[in-house]
Amino acid sequence: MADLTEKGTWLTVPVREDRTQLLYFRHEFEAPSLAGTFRLSADSRYKLFCNGVLVQAGPCKGDDKVWYCDEVSCKELLLPGTNVLAVEILWTGNDPWNSNHSLFSMGRPALYVEGISAQGWRCHAVDTVFFPAEEQGFAPLHIHEQAALDPDTIGWKQPGFDDSGWTEAKAVPVKELPESRLPERLRPRAIPQMTLMPHSFALRDFTVPANSEKEFVLDAGEEMCAYLCLRLTGGRGAKIELLQSECYTTESGKQNRLDSKHGYLEGYTDSYTVTGLADECYEPFWFRTFRFLRLRVKTEAEPLRIVALDYMETGYPLEVKTCLTTSDKSLADIWDISLRTLKRCMHDTYMDCPFYEQLQYAMDTRAEILYTYAISADDRLARQAIDDFSRAQRPDGLLNCSYPNKNANVIPGFSIYWILMLHDHMMYFGDKTFLTRYFPTVTRILNFFHTHRNAAGLVDKLGGENGKAAIWSFIDWAESWMPTTGMPDAGLHGPITMESLLVLLGLQKAAELAEYLEKPEMASEWRNRAERLQRAIRACCLDDSGMLTDGPGRTEISQHAQVFGVLTGTLSREEGQRNLLRTIQERGITQCSVAMCFYLFRALEETGLYDYTDRYWDIWRRMVDNGCTTCVEAENYARSECHAWGALALYELPSVTLGVRPAAPGYEQIEVRPQPGVLTSASGTVHTPRGDVSVAWEKNGAGLKLEISCDAEMKRRIKSKIETKTAK
Repeated sequence: MADLTEKGTWLTVPVREDRTQLLYFRHEFEAPSLAGTFRLSADSRYKLFCNGVLVQAGPCKGDDKVWYCDEVSCKELLLPGTNVLAVEILWTGNDPWNSNHSLFSMGRPALYVEGISAQGWRCHAVDTVFFPAEEQGFAPLHIHEQAALDPDTIGWKQPGFDDSGWTEAKAVPVKELPESRLPERLRPRAIPQMTLMPHSFALRDFTVPANSEKEFVLDAGEEMCAYLCLRLTGGRGAKIELLQSECYTTESGKQNRLDSKHGYLEGYTDSYTVTGLADECYEPFWFRTFRFLRLRVKTEAEPLRIVALDYMETGYPLEVKTCLTTSDKSLADIWDISLRTLKRCMHDTYMDCPFYEQLQYAMDTRAEILYTYAISADDRLARQAIDDFSRAQRPDGLLNCSYPNKNANVIPGFSIYWILMLHDHMMYFGDKTFLTRYFPTVTRILNFFHTHRNAAGLVDKLGGENGKAAIWSFIDWAESWMPTTGMPDAGLHGPITMESLLVLLGLQKAAELAEYLEKPEMASEWRNRAERLQRAIRACCLDDSGMLTDGPGRTEISQHAQVFGVLTGTLSREEGQRNLLRTIQERGITQCSVAMCFYLFRALEETGLYDYTDRYWDIWRRMVDNGCTTCVEAENYARSECHAWGALALYELPSVTLGVRPAAPGYEQIEVRPQPGVLTSASGTVHTPRGDVSVAWEKNGAGLKLEISCDAEMKRRIKSKIETKTAK
């Protein structure tokens, strides 16, 4: 391969440093010089085109410690003679708050190339595209555009474009590179490239007359993450607003998501000013999330022809290998919206929601990882997420609750969910080398909580309401906790029982992890700490009726404390059963929202009350009835229509209804123990890291008729077949 650098090179050009900016890099070459693969990265984000065709986007989100690099092949797109690589780069600027929160930068825009000549690259800083904040206050995206076509870039992605007026890209001196950006320190992509699947709306070949206004509402049929492409002809000076919306809403809130008669669309808007070319295309840089698109057009003296509005679906290439059916047909619809939700929240990181934040939060991610394991046994994105959060550790030992994130964002209990991620990975994959790498991080987390105990031995008051305290003691978007931003009212006055219970669970799971990694002294220490904390919780937080209160000396009671009381063994099975029944039957007790139903279902299973899960599935049945195609953030707080902590069915049906779960680390033993609940039959195949297990059962009087099918090696690992627990 001719004229190649021995090592990779970062290329850059001078730009304004105070705002997010779009830059175009291009390189013409002869086909034989790019017959193989090459490596590419960017600061902060790139989209690569070869001869006008989108090849891929990247790199994976990194930070100031780790930066990723992609291997690329354009072999199938090469033409005889001259070809061109065109790279769009979104650079987020040097203001961490007023830019995309999850995209880091080394302080300048740059393109990294290796395996292709660093000579001959030219760059143009686009001054006709701006990225305003999407909302006042908290605006973590900064991806929506106020744009117009830059006339100096027409045809820039095609060979033969005259780029002589562009700036020559210069190499960044090695001594000016942060350590993470040194060519030898760049990490190869550890996950697959995102999917790119073409779709089109029915809006095609429509002319908007001169001096007129027209509005189009387009329905994708489901929540979608996709790159948009609006193709136009003529219409010089026309103004276009392209609003992306998840659903219709009304003045009284979200009900029927399809109710266009009584509702209206709200969301984020891209605006574009038409140049008036015979063949013009507006393609926002970042993917957009939408169910509906509203296109508003206002023409001037020329008519505008809308040739087409196309979109390229994108997301992590999740291979679903688990399948099943049950006697309750409504669960099939719930499975469908759950699977779509998980897919829309999986990109180069897990995401809380693709519409509003696109941040990887630890509580959300722990659930998303379990759902991914249950339906695909794919741990590649999980491994990356675990590694991301390990680098989010602060000097005090806590993790940033969302990461990658350039800004401080701390929820104490979310560090515990990260420990649970490690325990889950231990049970499903048993990779000791991988787990050992993060053991010191676990130690520092648990030491933080150990040094923040009060005189009674509880985890002390750590934070408060979001926006009013440096640390946010969020637990759940429970309806009665909305005024205190998801924190129990007890947190206004002192310690929160749920924070102590979360730490207790973390200690218990960390002890099991330490034992597996052959660290018996730490396992013993953490078990001792757990026992002392458990005694303190029972001494300080049980009321006269035996219910765990939300804080010591408080009278408020929540379902959450009883759930985690069961999961940690703080409440006996009999106590837990009694307390949970009271939270179900007695009005006025704070209920678990969508986010916490996974833990609620585990506690109901543990106490022989699993039949009661059927009434909680009504939350999802209402989503389906209201036209949702993904799972909402919470029923009472449905800001986000797509929040993957709600994709509970993806775990519940294969792992509990069919009953296939790991019974020992690394799936060395397999538990097959169906929990039928109110169902009368179920069947399907669960894909595990060890292979497939097919299960079919139907109720037979007081018992189950159970059939299990798997290969001989899998059959040897099966530990138990039936052990259903029933309430007294």
